[in-house]
Amino acid sequence: MELLVVGRIVAAQGLAGELRVNPMSDFPERFTQPGPRWLRKAAGPRAGAGTEAEPQAVTLTHGRQLPGKSLFVIRLEGIHNRNAAEALVGQDLLVPATDRPKLAPGEIHLLDLMGLEVRLGDGSAIGTVKDLIHAGNDLLEVELSATGKTLWIPFVEAIVPQVELEQGWIGITPPPGLLELADSSPQERSELE
Repeated sequence: MELLVVGRIVAAQGLAGELRVNPMSDFPERFTQPGPRWLRKAAGPRAGAGTEAEPQAVTLTHGRQLPGKSLFVIRLEGIHNRNAAEALVGQDLLVPATDRPKLAPGEIHLLDLMGLEVRLGDGSAIGTVKDLIHAGNDLLEVELSATGKTLWIPFVEAIVPQVELEQGWIGITPPPGLLELADSSPQERSELE
């Protein structure tokens, strides 16, 4: 069964075994609706790059969003104290790939952006989407083809006006200076700010 990462456990919440989850999904029901989920911890560095541990089945018994924050607090069956909760920190929360909520016209699943080619307005390819960061606003981690360096691009319509999933690319209109951030050193970046 193919699984999708929808969140990461970032901390224990309180003493009774609750967990804080940083969502990687725009669908809150993945953290609030009881039912089966899976946990997976990335393998250690000795196992080799890209290898991951086998997912373990768990049951979400309830969850809620923290007021004023993008974090969710969940409770998993069998996790009853802080020590058990802390042992799960750093693990990914997964759901079956077939369990995708239906989208309205014009909506997309953010995870579908992974691996897409990134193009400028003139059609020239500059890199590939390697990862997504959910921190208030979604950021696309783009690996630039020419240098292999990483650039973070806000996933907002003004900067990413075109998403062509079927063709495998997104079009960006970066504001002045955004592309140059990948070429500058940390010292030069602080001078730009």
